[in-house]
Amino acid sequence: MKGGSFVSKLHTMIDRLNQIEREALAGLDAMRSSADLQNWKVSHLGRSAPLAQILDELRELPKDQRPAVGRRANEVKAGLEHAFAAREEALRREELDRSLSEQRLDVTLPGRRPNRGRIHPANRTVREIVHIWAEMGFQVYRSREVETDDYNFGLLNMPRHHPAREMLDTFYTTDPEVLLRTHTSPGQIRVMRERAPEPIRVVLPGMCFRYEQITARSDIQFNQVEGLAVGHHITLGDLKGTLSAFARRFFGQQVRSRFRASYFPFTEPSAEMDIECFVCGGIGCPVCKRTGWLEVLGSGMVHPTVLENGGYDPELFSGFAFGMGTERITMLKHGIEDIRSFWANDLRFLAQF
Repeated sequence: MKGGSFVSKLHTMIDRLNQIEREALAGLDAMRSSADLQNWKVSHLGRSAPLAQILDELRELPKDQRPAVGRRANEVKAGLEHAFAAREEALRREELDRSLSEQRLDVTLPGRRPNRGRIHPANRTVREIVHIWAEMGFQVYRSREVETDDYNFGLLNMPRHHPAREMLDTFYTTDPEVLLRTHTSPGQIRVMRERAPEPIRVVLPGMCFRYEQITARSDIQFNQVEGLAVGHHITLGDLKGTLSAFARRFFGQQVRSRFRASYFPFTEPSAEMDIECFVCGGIGCPVCKRTGWLEVLGSGMVHPTVLENGGYDPELFSGFAFGMGTERITMLKHGIEDIRSFWANDLRFLAQF
C-alpha cells in the first residue's frame, strides 16, 4: 500500500508540473509591458514559485522515482525560461516600434561630440622643447633605451668604481654589462661615433630609468632631452648664449637666467642653469623655495676624454652638452605638485592639458 501511495504521489507531482507549465505559458501571453513580464518571472521562476516548491518536495519521493520528476521539472523550467526570453524580445521590439511611431525624431538636433584623446602632458612638453631646438638648427637623434655599461658610464668618463655612479641608481639586466639607461647621455657617444669628424648639433629626447624610491618628486622613469654641439672653436659663451635663447623661447622673452658652477663627469667646466621664477617674478614663493629662481637643466663643455671616446680630437674640436628633465619642467610650468600624476593614467588629470 505504501508503494502505491508513492506511485500516486509521483503521478500527482508530474500532473502538477504539467498544470504549472500550462498556466504559466497562458499567463505569459497576456503580458503587455516589461514590468508585467518581470512580475511573471518572479511568480513562475522565482524562489517561491510553485515550480521551486515541487523541487523542494523531491526529497519525499523514493530515490528511484526522483529522476522522473526532476527530469520533468527541469524540462518545464527550461521551457518557461525560453518562452520568457522570447516574450521579452518581442515586447522590446513592440516598445521600440511604438516609440518610433509615436515620438517625433528631430534629425536637426546636433549630435553628441565624442570624447577626443589628448597628447600626454609629458609628451607635449617634449614636443615643444624639441620643436624649439629644431628651429635653432638642432637635429633630433633617437638613441636606444637598453644600453651597455660602457656606453652608459665608461665612455662618459665614469670608469668602474667612479663615485659619480652612485648618483645614478641603475636597473641592470641578468647580464651585468646590459642595463636600462639612466640618462640620455650615452646617445652622445653613439652620435659622435656615427658622424665624426663632422660638426654636430643634435638633441636626444627619450625615456630614462633609475632605481629610486617613488615619491611626489621622483619616479623610476622620466623623460630627458639631451643636447650636444661639437665643432671648431665652440666656447662656454656659445653654451650660455644658446641656452639663454632657448629659455626665452620656452618660458617667455622677459625671463632672466643665471648659471651656477656644478660638476658632471662628462663635462668640464660644468654648470646648472636657473631661470627667474615665473610664478612669483623672482620675489620668492613655495614653488621656487623662496629663492626666486628655478633650476631647469644641467650643462657644460664636453670633457676632452668624452670627445676622444666619441672619435674627435680634443685639440681640434670642442663642444657643449646639456640635459633637462621634461617632467620637472612641466611640473614647474603648470604647478603640478606630484610627479606620480604623469603615469597614474587618471583621466581627470590628463584632461586638463
